Amino acid sequence: MRVLFAVNPHKSVFQYLVPMAWALRTAGHEVRVASQSSFAETITRAGLTAVPVGRRRDLNRPLEMLDSQVIADSRKGLPQPWDVADDLSLATWEHLLEGFTLATDSWREENFPLVNDLVEFARQWKPDLVVWDPWTYAGPIAAKACGAASARILFGADVFGVARAHVLRLKEQQPVGERADPLAQWLGGYARKYGGEFTEDMASGHFTVDQFPRSLQAVAPGVSYERMQYVGYGGPAVVPGWLWKEPAARWR
Repeated sequence: MRVLFAVNPHKSVFQYLVPMAWALRTAGHEVRVASQSSFAETITRAGLTAVPVGRRRDLNRPLEMLDSQVIADSRKGLPQPWDVADDLSLATWEHLLEGFTLATDSWREENFPLVNDLVEFARQWKPDLVVWDPWTYAGPIAAKACGAASARILFGADVFGVARAHVLRLKEQQPVGERADPLAQWLGGYARKYGGEFTEDMASGHFTVDQFPRSLQAVAPGVSYERMQYVGYGGPAVVPGWLWKEPAARWR
């Protein structure tokens, strides 16, 4: 198969994707990893083939733009609407709609630089599968545009899927004219641009790869999960010379 990974230039998230990309390539599949050009060196240092897409972005700028209070609040726990995964009492239509509106605005800004080039490459390379993390919605947009299967891979508990399941459940309880869905509206606009229509796999993938132990998993109803053994990757490393020598004392 041809497998295209799509990831925003966040090193901590990318490192969760590397072992799966390695495993697919070792099994004989063709693997490409698409991200912004400024992130290409990080991808190639992991031994993977990079596809630079979109305009260049300063990787430090998003953190510099965040208000210090926003950063402080984020350390207290899950932000809205993902906090519903920790506190079921927050599963109200108003709370989730507000949270998804804010989250979609953020995703729109972060993914906009990637979409056009990623779709162009996907249509040219014709991957069988597009793999993306829960922040990189340019991935499912490209999968829809080229007709590939779409897989979401998690970098933590699936609070994204849990919140999405609650908002879908509550949306059905609203009057027909008030069933807002900011995420579906945004992704649907791109789907129509490239000749399709929004389907729920654009939000959650045709399936989701979960590499965490069951004690850390958050399972969302309606989501198809594939379990994967966690294999750590922390970037390039060098074995120091002192480790070459047989220890004089007992083995560690």
